[in-house]
Amino acid sequence: MTHQNSEQLHPIVTHLPPFTAVYGPVQSWRFGRSLGIDPIGPVSTCSFNCVYCQLGEIEHQSLHRRIFIPTQQIHQELQHFAPWDVDSVTLSGSGEPTLALNLREILATAKTVTNKPTAVLTNGSLLPDASVREALAIADQVAVKFDAVNTSQFHRVNRPLPELDLMNIWAGILQFRRMYSGHLAIQTMLLSPWDQLEQEIYIALMQSLCPDEIQLNTPTRPKPLTHNLESRGNCHPDTQSNDSQSDNSQSDLVRSLKPFSVEVLQRFADRIQSTLEIPVRYPLQVGYS
Repeated sequence: MTHQNSEQLHPIVTHLPPFTAVYGPVQSWRFGRSLGIDPIGPVSTCSFNCVYCQLGEIEHQSLHRRIFIPTQQIHQELQHFAPWDVDSVTLSGSGEPTLALNLREILATAKTVTNKPTAVLTNGSLLPDASVREALAIADQVAVKFDAVNTSQFHRVNRPLPELDLMNIWAGILQFRRMYSGHLAIQTMLLSPWDQLEQEIYIALMQSLCPDEIQLNTPTRPKPLTHNLESRGNCHPDTQSNDSQSDNSQSDLVRSLKPFSVEVLQRFADRIQSTLEIPVRYPLQVGYS
């Protein structure tokens, strides 16, 4: 596997507008009013390149953990948002947050500074690593992406790095569940209605995991064809400046994904909930993140 180093990334960074690691607040049907922390930086970096990703095409696919944004910078930026009138502080942003080697420090800093619950949105690809599980475990809420029940679906929807194996990731999620005392949610994005077998496999997997809740969604907002920093957090900002509205020319190049109705999500949710008695949430209006 080939990873870009900081020298290779530098020319990209210098052509981007000033980056802030703390952003929002954003409003979400999943987490309420949340202040976002982006531990990855202006170059989108992830182990997946999901076909529906609201950031656009991932610029750098990697499994290499490093410090992207110094914890001290995040500490300083958090001060500007006092008194932190939010429900939670959420790590998400420009890629896979568990790639940040200072993940534990960032979570601890966010808790100390804001005195608010912390949440992390992750694709779970690094959960086979015990050090990642230990760092992530100090978050109050963790939402793990799980969009596929077989390898072909995994490669088609999530477009992971070639060395990633779906069942190895699932084993890491199971290990995390066993040691995690916080609130664990599974987030599943459905690009089309699943057949009966796919639903049965999914329900059996969720039965073995016993998450605290399951969140179902289907994409409706167009995917930018180039990296779009304004879409961090997969949520609608409470406010958007005139500068960001006029300056976001990248988002003119988009690809629409065909959604399906809330009723389809509701039927699948009802089947999961009646079988497992695990709460299942989904947007009442498709397209609201």
